[in-house]
Amino acid sequence: MKTRRPASGRWIEGWDPENEEQWERSGRRIARRNLVLSVLSEHIGFSVWSMWSVLVLFMSPEIGLGFTPGEKFLLVVVPTLVGAVLRLPYSYAVTRFGGRNWTVFASTVLLVPAVLAFVFVQRPGTPLWVFLLIGATAGAGGANFASSMTNITTFFPQRRQGWALGVNAGGGNLGVAVVQLLGLLVISTVGDTHPAYVAAVYLPLIAISALLSALLMDNVDAVRAEPGALREAAANRHTWWISFLYIGTFGSFIGYGFAFGLVLRYEFGSTPLEAASYTFIGPLLGSVSRPLGGKLADRWGGARVTLWSFVALALGTAGLLLASWAQSFGAFVAAFTVLFVLSGLGNGSTYKLIPAAAAAEAEATITSGGEATAAFARARRISGATIGIAGAVGALGGVAINLAFRSAYEGEGGSGTVAFACFLGYYALCMAVTWYVYLRPARRTPGVPAPAREPRPAHVR
Repeated sequence: MKTRRPASGRWIEGWDPENEEQWERSGRRIARRNLVLSVLSEHIGFSVWSMWSVLVLFMSPEIGLGFTPGEKFLLVVVPTLVGAVLRLPYSYAVTRFGGRNWTVFASTVLLVPAVLAFVFVQRPGTPLWVFLLIGATAGAGGANFASSMTNITTFFPQRRQGWALGVNAGGGNLGVAVVQLLGLLVISTVGDTHPAYVAAVYLPLIAISALLSALLMDNVDAVRAEPGALREAAANRHTWWISFLYIGTFGSFIGYGFAFGLVLRYEFGSTPLEAASYTFIGPLLGSVSRPLGGKLADRWGGARVTLWSFVALALGTAGLLLASWAQSFGAFVAAFTVLFVLSGLGNGSTYKLIPAAAAAEAEATITSGGEATAAFARARRISGATIGIAGAVGALGGVAINLAFRSAYEGEGGSGTVAFACFLGYYALCMAVTWYVYLRPARRTPGVPAPAREPRPAHVR
């Protein structure tokens, strides 16, 4: 393994995390250093991405920004949508330019939405379309997730990827909770008429993140994608099954995270301070639970943990429906918080399915006489591309959730009951897909395909 630093930045050649000697000698240290900096960059990206879930709580006639409930939900839909769309090119970009180089760029570009938000939330009478454009630029923060996850996958051996991806994503997801805590701090100390303070905090943090990434991160030659990797992943059925499941897990996390404050305002008539006092709890616990979901998946298998996560999500949504019908604020907040935790667990376990399913296909190829090195190289190539596709498709679930809430609360006296019922139905579909594709027993009936099961952890074989 060699390190060189050309004009384009430091590159590590000959990187192989599956090589135990290399991993113990220097690989572990390098991987963890890049993981820490990746978490920092992704964390700030998530904060900028979800900043509009906080800023809309400040928007009122008192500061000259009196938008309707439907317009406020639209303001959180736009960054979610743009972040989802940008995830695919961001995932590819890290394979083209290198993890360190792209992280520096992706961090620096976040200054655009942060500066624009800081300036225009202080201008009474600013039209909705201006904020929609600013929110669109904030989508870049959500796209950081895809490049970060693709990069980190390369640094860790397959057996540790559930934990590494969980930590990376969980640390990033914490950005949702932190920006909401910041919103609570601003509202509780200086009132709900100073949204610019929220954006101002991130200006120096973005600069620090970009600088540290430039100084301390690495590019790895192994992350470079071979031509056609994205096309190869798109042709693989697991890419789309996992993307479907990720809509239910990450889509729930980010959709609920962006909408929770507005839902409390329009479901129970909460003030901005009351809403901000609760919105951070769910994203915080959901972010913390994501690494646990990855760890459980490393031990018990991603499919098993994912299935039980969807079972619990369905039960939690049923509880949310009951709380909504009973108009019980405490039960509603508790049920919503449980949903965040469960979506975090499901996020970690669903992403573990990506390398696990690719490894299962590689093992099947080797068993049937294929060459091992080529099979596992293909598995790693497909895993990186699948992460980008699944991340983009999964984030679209957040768009769907916010559009459902926008429709539910558009008129006077709106209720989220119909939206919750739709979410319950989707979780039931995800349960069925997880069992049928990854867990059902192999059948012997001629013409009926066996499920594409991931390798079982050694202790449960």
